Amino acid sequence: MKFARLRTGKIAASPTVALKPSIPNACPIRRRPDTNKFPESMKKPVYMDYAATTPVDPAVADEMMKYLTLDGVFGNPASRTHAYGWQAEAAVEAARKKVASLVHADPREIVWTSGATESDNLAIKGAVAGRQGAHIVTSRIEHKAVVDTCKWLEHQGTEVTWLEPAADGTIGFDQVLDALKENTVLVSLMLVNNELGTINDIAAIGAELRQRGILFHVDAAQAAGKMAIDVGSMPVDLLALSGHKVYGPKGVGALYVRRSPDVRIEAQIHGGGHERGMRSGTLPTHQIVGMGKAFEIAQSALEQEVEKLEALREAFLSGLRPLEGVTLNGSESRRVPGIMNLSFEGVDAESLMLGLRDLAVSSGSACASATVEPSYVLRGIGLSEQQAHRALRFSIGRYTTNEEVAFASAQIVDVVSRLRAVR
Repeated sequence: MKFARLRTGKIAASPTVALKPSIPNACPIRRRPDTNKFPESMKKPVYMDYAATTPVDPAVADEMMKYLTLDGVFGNPASRTHAYGWQAEAAVEAARKKVASLVHADPREIVWTSGATESDNLAIKGAVAGRQGAHIVTSRIEHKAVVDTCKWLEHQGTEVTWLEPAADGTIGFDQVLDALKENTVLVSLMLVNNELGTINDIAAIGAELRQRGILFHVDAAQAAGKMAIDVGSMPVDLLALSGHKVYGPKGVGALYVRRSPDVRIEAQIHGGGHERGMRSGTLPTHQIVGMGKAFEIAQSALEQEVEKLEALREAFLSGLRPLEGVTLNGSESRRVPGIMNLSFEGVDAESLMLGLRDLAVSSGSACASATVEPSYVLRGIGLSEQQAHRALRFSIGRYTTNEEVAFASAQIVDVVSRLRAVR
């Protein structure tokens, strides 16, 4: 068979190139469809960039509308002298419980922010503030919100150890332990990598750091709603969350800050002492309510969605088996199902994206896609500059259909074949 070698193994080839029969409405891809004809039942272009952002769930949008206008709950949650403020505060606290429930936290441990980027900044800068000669351990393939924050602190005199990931994009337990020093105050690692979808062993690392009294910050923006998260069994001290990665609104996020034993971080935004003094600013009730509703839906549908995405992933990769030289970047086993980073031998990613005009995909993180430089994450796991320039990230989600992944894989096979033929 022709399907590609992976960086961490090999996908077993099937004697027939067909979607799994267990997938509802699956159609064999033995005959290449007319990829220039776009099925009327699908939205154009097919969205395969769920790792960048997710569409707001209609139930979330409906709930948010109740907290905007005069006939709704529009008050300031900090207004304690009248019913408008009390109602808004009650809505905020109800949403806080829903967010806490998804990660099995105490609602009092949830601090509202404007998104995971602010949460990461608050956690890292807040933990280091006031500590002379502090040392941080992180990795070279963290989200830019962590990488750039640690670089800024490094310029301010904080010592930072940058861990090199394995070829599959994971950070090893022993790597972290070997990097610890007497002055280490914080370790910052992501739970799920935003470009590769790989999962770090946060539970094992967190347990050891807890025994040593070292704070552990985890960016879980790409993990919430895609895998089970329990801050009890996965001992972390600070956990960053995002609304728009879980079918909620953009512009709202949260930071889990452990209460027992108490974790102290210094506020980075001042002016009113909101959120128990950790994050000042008027709370956007409608966005917070939206994030709460989104997390509530994610918790109730978690197992079902993971099962669906696993099936769609297999269908998508099966559809690419006619192509030689397709490499999966990341881990085949330690990963979430919805993110697939693929390199196509002999084909530049930018040219491929231009040819895939009916697919919405990316060449990496949305926070870094404005640059023409190859992905620092792919370079970090050992890919050459040329290999990194040949990679695209495909990410699927709640509204992805069997029809869409079949169409997408057929489009990719067609465009890659044509680009290789003219090189």
